[in-house]
Amino acid sequence: MIDFALADWGNPDDRKAVVQLLQAYAMHPMGGAEPLSDYASQTLPDAMAAMPGAFSVIGWQAGDGEGRRPVALANCFTAMSTFACQPLINIHDLYVDDSARGKGAGQGLLDFVEKEASSRQCCKVTLEVLTGNDVALRAYERFGFEKYVMDDKSGHAVFMHKKIAVPT
Repeated sequence: MIDFALADWGNPDDRKAVVQLLQAYAMHPMGGAEPLSDYASQTLPDAMAAMPGAFSVIGWQAGDGEGRRPVALANCFTAMSTFACQPLINIHDLYVDDSARGKGAGQGLLDFVEKEASSRQCCKVTLEVLTGNDVALRAYERFGFEKYVMDDKSGHAVFMHKKIAVPT
């Protein structure tokens, strides 16, 4: 069984779990297959705690006599839908450990985030996914996510980025 909870930035176990799971995601091919920088690994929990509207959800799996271990993560940020003039939640990172895949962990994580968004009176939940990540695409669609399209003539939305050098 997997239990989901908001990360408590004052709890050392939660802080460690978020970094551990994000590191595993970063090392996964769908996460870029490169480790987090030392800077990110060391400062992420404090940076998340200081970011207004940011939260993480951790999925904890009961162990066999070893207590619980973290197996799923969603890092989320509150933003605003200007068209609706209401807050929204963006799932920036979503990761499920191989040991928990196919056991409802992803759907449970999405369900927890949706309930959290509802409690914050958000109008929607958004996320980005690589087009080559067929497993995730199917999981998100199964949960009710759909590709963002204004109308058929305009096409679907494309997520883009431009990196900016920042001091570390």
